[in-house]
Amino acid sequence: MTRSLLNGALAASLLLGVSTPVPQSVHKQARSESAAAVQTTNRMLLSVDPARSAVHWTLDSSVHIVHGTFRVKRGSVSFDSNTGKVGGEIVVDAASGESGNDSRDRKMHNEVLESSRYNEIVFRPDRVDGTLNNVGSSTLTLYGTFSLHGADHAFSASVQTELKNTDWKASTVFGVPFLDWGLKNPSNFLLKVKPVVNVSVELLGTLQQGGRDAGN
Repeated sequence: MTRSLLNGALAASLLLGVSTPVPQSVHKQARSESAAAVQTTNRMLLSVDPARSAVHWTLDSSVHIVHGTFRVKRGSVSFDSNTGKVGGEIVVDAASGESGNDSRDRKMHNEVLESSRYNEIVFRPDRVDGTLNNVGSSTLTLYGTFSLHGADHAFSASVQTELKNTDWKASTVFGVPFLDWGLKNPSNFLLKVKPVVNVSVELLGTLQQGGRDAGN
């Protein structure tokens, strides 16, 4: 009778799917792999397409408002929403600056920007406030270093972003206090300029989700 009861209990266990307990190390490994998968999907690499990106600027003077442009040279920004870690750089061609007036542009490049010597304007982000959504619109405050005319300056700007499939775009407007940052004042006795250049940036490019940690 005892052997029969044991055999019956064993058969019932098999039918009900009772299995040998899984070791704790296996559970931990599964949880670790799952967490790593989640982290990977929250890493983004935003590569800039210079041909579709633009930088516009205006400078107010006592005579009129000067309008001009610069060309984006290259750029990419990496972002990890798990850690808030941001890296990369946006590079603008300083020598590409133009305002539609040859003599004014020569003065800008030769005396103010000295673009033959300092031929790149660079922004390197290092942290962000706000949430970058995987899809749709986001509003962020980006902090980092603005390199202009051979000097680095702490900088922040509010950025509007839009992510859709493998494309992204971002836009921002900010002021550059070029006189406070040590650049030469282009004013003369006939024309006085304000000490801040107003800049509007629109960046477009491709989006890659997953991959390595964000970093410089």
